[in-house]
Amino acid sequence: MSVMLNGLTSFHFLPLAELEVGKQFYWHIGNFNVHGQVLLTSWIVIGSLVLMSVLATRNLQRVPAGTQNLMEYALEFIRDLAKTQIGEKEYRPWVPFIGTLFLFIFVCNWAGALVPWKLIRLPEGELAAPTGDINTTIALALLTSLAYFYAGFRKKGLGYFGNYVQPVPFMLPFKIIEDFTKPLSLSFRLFGNILADELVVGVLVLLVPLFVPLPVMALGLFTSAIQALIFATLAASYIGEAMEDHGEEHGEH
Repeated sequence: MSVMLNGLTSFHFLPLAELEVGKQFYWHIGNFNVHGQVLLTSWIVIGSLVLMSVLATRNLQRVPAGTQNLMEYALEFIRDLAKTQIGEKEYRPWVPFIGTLFLFIFVCNWAGALVPWKLIRLPEGELAAPTGDINTTIALALLTSLAYFYAGFRKKGLGYFGNYVQPVPFMLPFKIIEDFTKPLSLSFRLFGNILADELVVGVLVLLVPLFVPLPVMALGLFTSAIQALIFATLAASYIGEAMEDHGEEHGEH
């Protein structure tokens, strides 16, 4: 942006915000076009999580402090979430999966809100939260679907298909449709909320660049954390539902 005074002086300012919806920075690998900006920010998030894990575990103390205390609190929180949704007998093998989903989405969301990605120029498109791209959220939702199918087959074998006709056989088409709607709702809920938050903040910064956007940004941090919690909770709930033994429940009643 430039400003002319009396036709003599030109002042150039760094843009505070830009909105580029739909533009992508592609890497051309063979016959494939890869969204480069999503991979770049995803690697940064993954690197940050790995670094925090290394810092938290390199010098373990009996009385935790600093990064170790933070990571132990996060582990305890994720463990309780998995235990509540999956069940005390079955939850332990799923803590790493649920924890990875929660931490990755949480850090992605907060990185999109806190890191000034737009200061880094790309030939096309712009850097932003990986979860603000529909491809990332669909990939996470499909991983969740694969996880709960695997959980059900691992515990019940082909008997897993019995869930599709419970409590009555005419539920079969509705249960099949549900398997398609679960990843769709997971992916679009996360993508829609993160993209909407970035657009609202971007528009407010363009219109009122000083103090007005700050409360909206604070609210965005809160909703970003809630979205990570919702995604992880629903993933754990679907896994627990896939392993649930409906026959035993009906027998008890």
